Formats: sequence, structure tokens, C-alpha cells
Amino acid sequence: MKPARHVFVCLNQRPEGHPRGSCGALGAKSVMEAFAGEFEKRGLFEKNLLTGAGCMGPCDQGPTVVVYPEGVWYVRVTPKDVPEICESHLVNGTPVARLELR
Repeated sequence: MKPARHVFVCLNQRPEGHPRGSCGALGAKSVMEAFAGEFEKRGLFEKNLLTGAGCMGPCDQGPTVVVYPEGVWYVRVTPKDVPEICESHLVNGTPVARLELR
């Protein structure tokens, strides 16, 4: 199966006090869990992939989520944002502009 979209959630965890911070310290695990729950609830695993990733760069703006093939980068994602990303972007093809990396 070639997926329609591939969602990457940064799960990188740096030691407490690290100057760059990390998505893990900013709640990435709960974002990943929210995506897994939405994928299951909406049947998104049938056409999409969900993958936990290491550091993707904008650590101070995490948790970071990237959706391919569009290459849309979302920052400061919270579990409350996940249903909107799934509905708007994954189901309807419209990225969530307010969460995009500028």
C-alpha cells in the first residue's frame, strides 16, 4: 500500500534543562497518542501512516508534526489540535494554517 499521507510526530527527548529543549519535554507523547486514537477512530490507518520520529529541528516550537507528501510542518501541536488536523488535512486535504511553521 502506498499511503495517501504520512504523518511524522517528533518524539525526541533531551535531558531536562537542555538549551534547545525538545518535543518530548513539551508533550509530544500525548500528541502521538492523540493521533493514534484519531487514526483508529476514523479508520485513517487504512490509507495513511503514522510514525514517531527523532529530532526534526524546530525544538523550541514543539511538538512538531510533519505531513507528507505535502511537506506541511505543524508546530506547537497539542492533543486538542489533533482532531482538527485529521479532519481538515488528512480527510479533506486542507492544511491547518494556524498551526503551520512560518
